[in-house]
Amino acid sequence: MNRPLALFFDMFGTVVDWRGSIGRAMHARFGEGVDGEAFADAWRAEYQPAMQRVRSGGRGFVKLDVLHRENLDRILPRFGLDHLGEAERAELTLLWHRLDAWPEAGLALRRLGVKYLLAPMSNGNIALMVGMARHNHFHWDAILGAEIARDYKPKAGVYLAGCAALDLAPGQCMMVAAHSDDLVAARAAGLMTAHVARPDEFGPGKGEAAPSAPVDVAARDLDHLAEVLGC
Repeated sequence: MNRPLALFFDMFGTVVDWRGSIGRAMHARFGEGVDGEAFADAWRAEYQPAMQRVRSGGRGFVKLDVLHRENLDRILPRFGLDHLGEAERAELTLLWHRLDAWPEAGLALRRLGVKYLLAPMSNGNIALMVGMARHNHFHWDAILGAEIARDYKPKAGVYLAGCAALDLAPGQCMMVAAHSDDLVAARAAGLMTAHVARPDEFGPGKGEAAPSAPVDVAARDLDHLAEVLGC
């Protein structure tokens, strides 16, 4: 396998534990009155439909923070929280900026950063990625993804805009994700691909333990990816 020059990372589920983080934060704020994991699941379930309106041309590009807030407003009544005011809703939306990394992620990224350019290739907007980086002490060489491309993955233009931003050919870049559909799209755009197993992303046994499509690397976690890539 040829070694890439840059590694692009899906963030939600691959590098950070969105479900556990949102669940814990909701428990801390509302106690037993709110099922935090169910709330996280409901919020996340609105994610793809909201982005699809942008991808399909049904609305112009808006940042993921905007979509997260709209989706929050949509689900609050289901959990008896429609009484929350503007300030509380704005603060809840920022929970996505403070998602906790999977246990091995921080050290693995530092190892990988010694040899490779690193950047998030996320549907999250730049401010969201900056907040997440500061919360977890991630170091990126650039922040790429949806806001740079003004579109959402898995549209090919998102991956290609990231490659172009670093003056690299797609074949010099590797997309790292825990989601096979993301990797299929990146591969079709000419990037190398690495799958990272996150079997519990959506709850125990409810994530991808292995890729469902061909990839260049199938890793147990980010530590294993660093080992395979010689870090």
